[in-house]
Amino acid sequence: MPYAIARYAGYCAGVRKAMETAFQAAQEAREKGIPCSSLGELIHNPEAVETLRKEGVHPVARVEDAPDGMILLRSHGVSPEIEEKCRERGLLVRDCTCTFVSALHKIVQKSGEEGIPVVLIGAPDHPEVQGTAGWCKGECFIVQDEAGVEMLPPMEKALAVAQTTFPPGEWEKIIALLKEKISHLKAECTICPATQKRQAEAKALAKEVDAMVVVGGKNSANTRKLYELCRSICPRTCLVERAADIPPHFANIHTEYIGIAAGASTPDWSFKEVVTRMNDMEHIDQETQLESTENMLTMEDIEKTVVRIRTGQTVTGTVVQITDDEVCVNIGYKSDGLIKRADLVDKDVNMGDEIEVEVVKVNDGEGNVLLSQRNIVNRKAWEALMEKYENNEYIDAVGKEAVKGGLLATVEGGVRAFVPASQLAQRYVEKIAQFVGQDMKLKIIEVDKQKKRIVASRKQVIEEESAAKKAAAWENLEEGAVVTGIVRRFADFGAFVDLGGVDGLIHITDLAWSRVGHPSEVLSVNQEVEVKILSLDKERERIQLGYKQLQPKPWDNIEEKYPVGVILERNVVRIRPFGAFIELEPGVDGLVHISQCALTRVAKVEDVLTVGQPVRVKVLAVDPEAKRISLSVREALADEAFVEGEDMEIPGEELAAEEAPVDAE
Repeated sequence: MPYAIARYAGYCAGVRKAMETAFQAAQEAREKGIPCSSLGELIHNPEAVETLRKEGVHPVARVEDAPDGMILLRSHGVSPEIEEKCRERGLLVRDCTCTFVSALHKIVQKSGEEGIPVVLIGAPDHPEVQGTAGWCKGECFIVQDEAGVEMLPPMEKALAVAQTTFPPGEWEKIIALLKEKISHLKAECTICPATQKRQAEAKALAKEVDAMVVVGGKNSANTRKLYELCRSICPRTCLVERAADIPPHFANIHTEYIGIAAGASTPDWSFKEVVTRMNDMEHIDQETQLESTENMLTMEDIEKTVVRIRTGQTVTGTVVQITDDEVCVNIGYKSDGLIKRADLVDKDVNMGDEIEVEVVKVNDGEGNVLLSQRNIVNRKAWEALMEKYENNEYIDAVGKEAVKGGLLATVEGGVRAFVPASQLAQRYVEKIAQFVGQDMKLKIIEVDKQKKRIVASRKQVIEEESAAKKAAAWENLEEGAVVTGIVRRFADFGAFVDLGGVDGLIHITDLAWSRVGHPSEVLSVNQEVEVKILSLDKERERIQLGYKQLQPKPWDNIEEKYPVGVILERNVVRIRPFGAFIELEPGVDGLVHISQCALTRVAKVEDVLTVGQPVRVKVLAVDPEAKRISLSVREALADEAFVEGEDMEIPGEELAAEEAPVDAE
């Protein structure tokens, strides 16, 4: 009975992670001495559920049914309300939700928050669909088929998503109908890639074989869909949960070609058991055929049908058995090949995977063929690196060890590279060990192909990326434009702002309309600011920026802010022989002439006023064009005395004759 195994079969990454998390949680619960439950069956496979039960994980239908202790959220996910209910009960929650389902939850939640209706394509009674609907706080419509589309209410816009195990072909049909019904439809395909690959591979295999065996739980949605898909192409398709379920006369053991596929929630051991059963049946069939020919075939005839292999040869085979220590691969030879775990690069290899291997020994003395992946993978990794070297491309690396003169890094494919200390950064690096464990991009600058050694540079990557970023930034800059930047550092003469690859300078005189002693009085480092480009000099790479130009001018509407006759209290900021300057607000000073400093005549301004002294002044005149404001302490005192009812005689002096030219400063 010749058979073929679908390339993508058995646990998907999400289910495998859920099972691993469940086993860890069960062990943690045993150590804590508390019971462990799962909210519903962790995955839809009876053998997996039974295995977890033996580990101490017991499914419960409702949160209320769970004993006090630990509870697992199944891979299909739950609504936020159910998760919150678990925590309110004081249960230790361990989330086994598939990462693709979690991503679907976030998409639906965001759409609900934005007020956009969600059309969820999937089976209404499936736990994943029910849990996902709970994450949508707005309108959510569940559609399973074309009839469901017809029942949708009129909508201007909506977001369409899918159950992660929904058939891709059905998704496309429903989306086409939704686009006719909803004018602004955003379709986001959330079907798990593993589901798509698994169904595509099974579909292709079903077209080639005489009969198909689909392995998995009969209550699993993804397995049922896989079975229905295969059956629509190959009518002789059976769904089994274990090897014992294969019908006795399912296929003709002499002539028919059998295909084997498995759902995403099918445990490796179940799938392996079915493959082993088919393998045994094939061997029995071969022995029966040999006996029936009464040894008419010679050894020479048999050897003609067997693939010939040699040491060092690269061959492709199918994984047929996995143990803790080794992996068995069918390479078409009279004996299957064995790969030790140490020689296996693809650590997550699954039953039915097609892998490329190198023959290490044709016969290890016990009739086994020894295989390895490491040499072939290393060779391919080296070839890929050389291609990037020739194309002047960067490579991804991780710092591994600080050595004399530089850093050893592991690059793509596990190859080691040496980064000299002078090539680690643009400035001198005192502690090379800081790069150990750090992800980085490198550029290969030297290669020894015979010894397969690489010398790489991080410095060149930084310089080239910086130059490209700077060139792109210059292309987007123009005089007069308002741009956003980040304040990076200060100097006595101004502040430097990062504009996304290039730095511009805000001169201290362009920071504010008032006098500024230091840039830190106006801005702070790492502050995001809007600035105006005053001038560009590409040749000298200089950019002059303005900050105050985007701030209100202090002299705008000055007559409305300080009308003639109003009395204010402000501080003296400067004293000159002809009078005192009073700061009304930053950038706006008024002058109290010496003749207006007191009720009586004064010889020196300093006799009655000092810098920093608060005084009450009256606005006498405002000249916006000349930017001058005349103030009077004398008249402010007189007005206040009049209001209080005092009989005060004000000396009548010809003040105008005494006024000297005013220094506006």
